[in-house]
Amino acid sequence: MTSAVASAVPAGVDPRTRTQIVAAVLLGLFLAALDQTVVGTALPRIVTDLHGNDIYTWAFTAYILTSTISGPIYGKLSDLFGRRPILLFAVSVFLLGSLLSGLSQEMWQFVAFRGIQGLGAGALFPVALAVIGDMFDASERGKYQGLVGAIFGLSSVIGPAIGGVITDTVGWHWVFFVNLPLGAIVFAVIWRALPRFRPAAAAPKIDYLGASVLAAALVPLLVGLTNKQTGNWSDPAVGGLIALGLMVGAVFVAVESRASEPLVPLALFRNRSFTISVIAMFAASMAFFAPIVFLPRWFQVVQGSSATQSGYQLLALLGGLIISAMASGQIVARTGRYKILALGAAATLGVGLFLLSNLRADTPLPILFVWMFVTGLGVGPMFSIFTLVVQGAVAPQQIGTATSSLTLFQQLGGSVGLAIAGTVFGSRLVEELPKELSSSVPPQVAAGFAGSGSTAIGQLSGVGDLGQAILAAAPAAARAQLEPFIPAIVEAIHRAFSIATASTFTFGIAAAAVALIVVAFLREAPARIAATEDETLAA
Repeated sequence: MTSAVASAVPAGVDPRTRTQIVAAVLLGLFLAALDQTVVGTALPRIVTDLHGNDIYTWAFTAYILTSTISGPIYGKLSDLFGRRPILLFAVSVFLLGSLLSGLSQEMWQFVAFRGIQGLGAGALFPVALAVIGDMFDASERGKYQGLVGAIFGLSSVIGPAIGGVITDTVGWHWVFFVNLPLGAIVFAVIWRALPRFRPAAAAPKIDYLGASVLAAALVPLLVGLTNKQTGNWSDPAVGGLIALGLMVGAVFVAVESRASEPLVPLALFRNRSFTISVIAMFAASMAFFAPIVFLPRWFQVVQGSSATQSGYQLLALLGGLIISAMASGQIVARTGRYKILALGAAATLGVGLFLLSNLRADTPLPILFVWMFVTGLGVGPMFSIFTLVVQGAVAPQQIGTATSSLTLFQQLGGSVGLAIAGTVFGSRLVEELPKELSSSVPPQVAAGFAGSGSTAIGQLSGVGDLGQAILAAAPAAARAQLEPFIPAIVEAIHRAFSIATASTFTFGIAAAAVALIVVAFLREAPARIAATEDETLAA
């Protein structure tokens, strides 16, 4: 068998240096994952300062697009050329994008520089995970992959709070500038400590055609899913782009089946453990996205929390996630068993989402926090266990490719989940709003809100004094008659909003059930045994 990265890297690395490398890798992962969510609470100020309300969604889309597309490419390149040069290049690009984003003077500049940031983050996700797979054998990876799961959850939950605090204190520019000293530490440690190692093999062949076709497939797919937040499935900018992406995706499969050194070896999908892990991770990401996106919105709209406060209110979800992610890693490291943990995590996630589906406007916060904690307990192991399974199920020289493929489907699952959950939320809100209003105010008042579902949703998407906003939007002659009913109208809208939010968790239950079913077919190979399954894939 060809010399593997995994077998060579640990040889000359002492335990202290390993610890430094892992700490740097985790910090890099945290920064890259954080920048997916930290912009959310800073964006209103950024849009105001840069006058870019018409393209504000691209602040997210550009980052997600470039990081998702580049991930599999970086993963393959790291298998061909070694982890160190790819990571150093990625950190440099990420820091350059961060600096330029903070210096942006126009919205188009900000969007472009966010795309550069994403190009760096695309390697930090899969290649950093592959470094951990290289540094430790199967019996030790669990402890560190548990930390990775906690890092992903931590960044998802506290990102909005950090963005709000920085924006409110020193300005939105520092949301990006703060990456520079921390990223410099990551770069320095990787430069000094990570060994210079390149797999011993013939001159590597890069699949340029496969990389181009993959990008051509993912761009319309991700843009279409992003456009779904403001459009309908039947819109050409939504359904048309998604269909185009899927068609080009079919071309990508054909191209990869003929490539001598494919970007994503299709033979990986003949590996039962790999395929089940990809499907389960995709489904789990779909399920997890609803609480992360819609609970902060519920706290802000219904509870009147600020953006920063809503981030802190997710700490119950974060606590459950960190505890279960780290505990599952330790359990796998000590016992070598992971299937029962994966089954329990999927079931717990489903139970937590079922509890959250009972959310109402008058739900006591302590009870809601318990529900969130249970959901977090189910999410944590999912982000660590399947990386372990994938890295243990493929040949060592394919760890980068396999890990990046898993990360790709994790990101796609989140994008698909957001699109579907947004559809469920919007349609349920349009359905419930007239019902709640008709039971609270006279018919002539309720009629003023009927027949304009999209307008109502747009009005509810903001925060602040909803009652005053309704009065301000009403004709001047009608305000005196409308004012006595404002408290009842606001309560009715909050009830409808809460029911619509709860419906997004019902969708997540179905996704968690899919994860549970596919994991049931997973054949467990104890993690204490070095992976030998499907080593012929390296051929």
